Amino acid sequence: VSSFNIMGMLMCILFATLATMTQGQVTRVGFYGTSCPRVESIVRTAVQSAVRADPTLAAGVLRIFFHDCFAGGTSWQVPLGRRDGLVSQASDTANLPGFNDPISVQIRKFADKNLNIQDLVTLVGGHTIGTGACAVFSYRLYNFNNTNQPDPDINPSFLPQLRALCPNGGDASARVALDTGSVTRFDNSFYANLRNGRGVLESDAKLWSDPTTRPIVQRFLGVSGLLGLTFNVEFGRSMIKMGNIELKTGSQGQIRRVCRATN
Repeated sequence: VSSFNIMGMLMCILFATLATMTQGQVTRVGFYGTSCPRVESIVRTAVQSAVRADPTLAAGVLRIFFHDCFAGGTSWQVPLGRRDGLVSQASDTANLPGFNDPISVQIRKFADKNLNIQDLVTLVGGHTIGTGACAVFSYRLYNFNNTNQPDPDINPSFLPQLRALCPNGGDASARVALDTGSVTRFDNSFYANLRNGRGVLESDAKLWSDPTTRPIVQRFLGVSGLLGLTFNVEFGRSMIKMGNIELKTGSQGQIRRVCRATN
């Protein structure tokens, strides 16, 4: 699946993981087979319509799912059965990877959720359809580490483009594609941009500059001599693993009647 619209349509199934019940310790496909046997197709149809009207929604769905799992089209079946928590704490956001986290910190945060280094590199690949505000990376363009110089990891030919989109002292809320040239396609070009010094976020760029994660990026790019990885396949596997983070069972959670508030 390479088309952004197709990817967006298929991502709709993820909504079903945000407010569902658990049975045992894992989620499963067909959880609502008795109570609502058509739930996947119903949700899929609704989100297909929304994404056709606004293709940028696909990235938002990914972000919601990621944040939901860490803080409390692809072609894979997403198991259902994720129960909602009863509290929401601001401190939980410390679990989320940050835009300037070094690789060691990113690895630790993922490991804390039983996700490995390959999961890290794979899931960050979701930025292929994402955007970032100038506020979270413009420091790389003008005054990296208080040097009054740009981040040396940025390709010099890419720097003028970023500066034009995020002028010094300009609109900090302006948004820039995290996968230049391919923001409308769910593909592995994000990794090619990292290799070419065209990563927008510092945390993304480090996936290539750090020797711990670079080999995995190379595998997604099919570098000769390395066992290759297929992005869509691996992304699906890692999303399912993420959907099983800290599952709540029994009285630990609830099925919300209104998604934005506890019952």
